[in-house]
Amino acid sequence: MTIRQKICLLAGASLIAFSTSALAETTVRVTIAEYSKGTGPYFEEAAKAFEAANPDTKIQIEVVPWDNLQQKLTTDISAGANADLSIIGTRWLLDYVKEGIVAPLDDHITPDFKARFIDTFLSPSVMNGKVYGLPIAASARAMYYNKDIFAKAGIDTPPATWADFKTDAEKIKKLGGETYGFGLQGKEIETDVYFYYGMWSNGGEIVKDGKSGLDSQAAIDTAKLYKSFIDEGLTQPGVTSYSREDVQNLFKQGKVATVITAPFLSNQIKTEAPNLKYGVAPIPAGPSGDKGTYGVTDSIVLFENSKNKEAAWKFLDFIFTKEQRTKFDKVEGFLPVNAEEAKDPYFADNADLKVFTSLLPNARFAPVIPGWEDIAQTTSNAIQKIYLGQGDPEATLKEAAAKVNETLK
Repeated sequence: MTIRQKICLLAGASLIAFSTSALAETTVRVTIAEYSKGTGPYFEEAAKAFEAANPDTKIQIEVVPWDNLQQKLTTDISAGANADLSIIGTRWLLDYVKEGIVAPLDDHITPDFKARFIDTFLSPSVMNGKVYGLPIAASARAMYYNKDIFAKAGIDTPPATWADFKTDAEKIKKLGGETYGFGLQGKEIETDVYFYYGMWSNGGEIVKDGKSGLDSQAAIDTAKLYKSFIDEGLTQPGVTSYSREDVQNLFKQGKVATVITAPFLSNQIKTEAPNLKYGVAPIPAGPSGDKGTYGVTDSIVLFENSKNKEAAWKFLDFIFTKEQRTKFDKVEGFLPVNAEEAKDPYFADNADLKVFTSLLPNARFAPVIPGWEDIAQTTSNAIQKIYLGQGDPEATLKEAAAKVNETLK
């Protein structure tokens, strides 16, 4: 064989190797919100399992702290550097759809695939008759209470109404020490939601007939109620310094007797405070019996500018199988979004989760309206001002409502 023939053979072999390598280099980038310490490990394991079954595709996982996610996505999208798939807050989806940032999934969704989902959790991602996201995380909100503290204060049952709760918190205060009845959030994400719990119980709405409900009597009464908890020493001091995670930590440490939050706290308690005796109950009702809970979904979306839509969809199909959803929801403590998954004894027989699922029929979701994040921030700013004693509740809420109405226009 001549040198030229050898060179040709080597070149041919190199070309084949290069072609094979190129086929193996289809990379699907996935931006993941970090819900807990288990989030990253779960998705890395899922990626490896998918790659083993699909050797022509590599899944690249990037885990981002939840509080930084929206800013990162905004920056990446502006630069055209976003991933193929990303978790987002479902409440952001309308703006993404209007701007053509995310792709509809209907061409990929079969009747069998759609039947996997509990409709309550899939429907928030359906807009204009098209599915733009899949519910990667689902939860509701309920009240966790410390059974030992309640027993010491002579309280036999969790509060049925906000009036009962105020009375219970007063009893807990009489115990002395540094334990407070109402763990109240006043900083960062969902500060507005913590206020809505009481407002919904009082019969109020965030938006009604296209206008803000912050200037309603229900909202004003709620602000005065929460401020009375603060002024009477029934909450932890300095509530505007405490985020959701901070208040949850106070509860795990036995420093507050109650906290209103999501089912993922149960898993945290089992790991971080296994000796804590706690219960889960509905959020207290208002004078007319109204109850308020917050239904939440986060979605995973496919970006319109993705060059790997088919491979990205295959990964979505994989992580929404019963097996994968069960693994993920057990890790995170979320409610099942898969109908078959919900039959698993882990979920079906879980006393904590039964409370949350019982509240879903009356759950409120964040309104699917343009400018929602601005509205939520305006509300949070007003609530913080009231908590700090820097503004009269009625005047501050009316001012905030006027600002929200401008956003709604």
